Amino acid sequence: MVSFRFPFSFSQPPRAATSFSGFSVSAVAVSVTVGAAAAAGAAIAASRNPRHSILEWAFSSHRSSLLLPWGSITLADSTSESVVEPKTGFSFPASIGDSRRLLGVGLRKKSLLGLKNIDVYAFGVYADCDDVKKLVGEKYANLPASEIRGNKSFLDDLMQADIKMTIRLQIVYGKLSIRSVRSAFQESVGNRLKKFGGLDNDQLLLSFTSLFKDEYKIPRNSTIDLTKEPGHVLSVAIEGDHVGSVKSQLLCRSILDLYIGEDPFDKNAREDFLDNVASLAVDN
Repeated sequence: MVSFRFPFSFSQPPRAATSFSGFSVSAVAVSVTVGAAAAAGAAIAASRNPRHSILEWAFSSHRSSLLLPWGSITLADSTSESVVEPKTGFSFPASIGDSRRLLGVGLRKKSLLGLKNIDVYAFGVYADCDDVKKLVGEKYANLPASEIRGNKSFLDDLMQADIKMTIRLQIVYGKLSIRSVRSAFQESVGNRLKKFGGLDNDQLLLSFTSLFKDEYKIPRNSTIDLTKEPGHVLSVAIEGDHVGSVKSQLLCRSILDLYIGEDPFDKNAREDFLDNVASLAVDN
């Protein structure tokens, strides 16, 4: 059974994100050291719809190259602390809920014909540490972290398992509209649904995209939380207000794949996430 009122989904371009080191499970006090790096953009094909060419591409499955400053983030012990995404200066709490810890941060960025870069949104990837340790410890406890994080079965298990996870988006581009998001994510989520579930998922996709209602406003600094709840229920909140949920393992996996799958929005954010998840398993 599918229940709905949910707004969001994603796809990918690579970039050099912040790197996490020294994560501990009870962690949370944050020290950030940011080094310098160059920014670069790659040319992309223009959208078929000139009115939304920038915004729709940014949320679609097309890609561009981009770089961010490298940094070093250590999570220690204090739930009141936050981690800053260094390019935008947007901060993310080091933990949310009872046991979801921040395991990676990244930036969704759009490069238009190599001439202008647009920061669309920053994001943080959270996972329930207890759930991760239980799942991965059972199957990969005898493997070192270096082997776990590069194991494709490990990533597949992680995305399909009943683990509580949250992707928090913080809007950077102030002119972003729900209409543009709705149109662009119809493509990216639809492609993932076909990838994992075949062609017969039009109703699921329609139910998902219809939740991007024009009444929702997403100005700069607003947040969208995409949380995979127990039972593979995807719960969505805008600015902290719950707007709906969808019970679908296929949809949950398709959305997670856009951030931590093999072809993610931000490859370095994915690498940080995998490093920290693997460390949790080894520390089990």
